[in-house]
Amino acid sequence: MMPLIRVINPNSNSTITARMAEALAPMAQAGGPAIDCITLDDGPVGVASDADIATAAPLLRDHVANDREASAFVIACYSDPGLSLAREVTDRPVLGIGEAAVATALTLGQKFGVISVSDWSVDRHARDMTQRGLAARCTGDRPLRLSVPDTATPEAFSRIREVALNLRDQDGADVLITACAGLSRHMARLEAETGLPVVDPVRAAVAIAIGVLNSRRAAP
Repeated sequence: MMPLIRVINPNSNSTITARMAEALAPMAQAGGPAIDCITLDDGPVGVASDADIATAAPLLRDHVANDREASAFVIACYSDPGLSLAREVTDRPVLGIGEAAVATALTLGQKFGVISVSDWSVDRHARDMTQRGLAARCTGDRPLRLSVPDTATPEAFSRIREVALNLRDQDGADVLITACAGLSRHMARLEAETGLPVVDPVRAAVAIAIGVLNSRRAAP
């Protein structure tokens, strides 16, 4: 059976899920793994607070526990809600896009900057970076102050570009992370406008999942 990577959008916005599927389509390989993006219909509209994380986390855990088809899971929210809970209920790989994005950024430069959705996101990311011992490598984290649904719209790009240039020119970032799954559609344009590598967390996590599954298939 072909391996399957289940990419789970923990908010209930199916438009974001469709954008992720569109961004991930070029990563599909002949012979697999297959990539399937789904929406948690009972999740919050956007994961923009600790309360939203508390709502999404058990839903993600339950989905992973009950999904018998997937070979690996990707939690497609930069806050990685329910990541540790989901890992407790399966022996299959479970990746959080926030964790994967930072790991990828560390291979591309010395100082990464984070484009966040809200001030709450910035505060939460700061706590995470401190806990992971990576605060010195994160040179800046700036909020868009947009709603999660609005990040996926074409009109959002001017604000995204402004924040990205501030991270580059004022904070000294040599790698950028777009800290929301809804920002996937802006990656190529943002790289062209800033001249910096941009890490899309969803692509980063799926790339790692593909590597893990392919290495397992190749093992003697």
